[in-house]
Amino acid sequence: MSSLLDSVDQRTNLVGENRLELLIFELSGRQRFAINVFKVQEVLKMPSLRQVPHSHPHVCGVAHLRGKTVPIIDLGLAIGMGPTKGLADGNLIVAEYNRSIQAFAIGRVDRIVNLNWEDILPPPKGTGRAHYLTAITRQEGTIVEILDVERVLADIIPYNSRVSEDVLNTDIAARARQLNLKALVAEDSSTAVTQIRETLSDLGIGVVAMQDGLKALNNLKSLSASGKRAVDEYLLLITDAEMPEMDGYRLTAEIRQDSALSDLHVVMHTSLSGSFNQVLVEKVGCDAFLSKFAPDELATVVQKRLQAYLNDLPA
Repeated sequence: MSSLLDSVDQRTNLVGENRLELLIFELSGRQRFAINVFKVQEVLKMPSLRQVPHSHPHVCGVAHLRGKTVPIIDLGLAIGMGPTKGLADGNLIVAEYNRSIQAFAIGRVDRIVNLNWEDILPPPKGTGRAHYLTAITRQEGTIVEILDVERVLADIIPYNSRVSEDVLNTDIAARARQLNLKALVAEDSSTAVTQIRETLSDLGIGVVAMQDGLKALNNLKSLSASGKRAVDEYLLLITDAEMPEMDGYRLTAEIRQDSALSDLHVVMHTSLSGSFNQVLVEKVGCDAFLSKFAPDELATVVQKRLQAYLNDLPA
């Protein structure tokens, strides 16, 4: 199993090229699911699990991994499909999300595939598990459901999106409300959008959310075509790195190459980890880079931008 992921560290050149690699797997049946390889640290055969009393119903036990005790989440249960069958003979995906190590119990690992983001589509409306999906794609004529792991984790691990009192500048937040300032958010996870919206609400800033980078770019270009300036409409853009149709790196590069949009303040906000992110952020021209999800850090970055905006207003 280790050979399946032994070259993950060499695959970072795909990020920023509007490409991604997916780890495709099964749970209890033949339906295929996927997550981004860049979030995966390793795939293991299911280790021995220790039961923990009063744990969340979706946590099937804990295991000792990389010197840490890690809760093991039954992914089938977490997305409403029922317990994963043959759990003891299954596999474990160890991944990093939102600055912490998570482990997901699954069935059979299928393969890793290399795709363009243009091949990744939003989930069809009305599907039963749509609220746990960020996107879908097709492989060999079969639909692959790409999971919104942030939503899965939010159901299990309570998150806080409020800004601490010692971080919040109430004076400039009041000014932001008076001016009806807004942020454009490009993010395919509904959970992440909710988190950002709640944090920015504390700062007095509204949110206009787009599900992917292409929709965000088209929104900005339509403003420009109508004679409006993006910087007059939005205080800043907060973008995820990985999204259907256009990733955040390509979105930022497109903005910087368009003279009508190039002065828009762009913050990359992603659960992807690794030093390559900082290199790519600088390469494409982001103004700031943040790992998800730390509301005080997001508030600090946004308030810095807000203060600069207020300083530039006519006296």
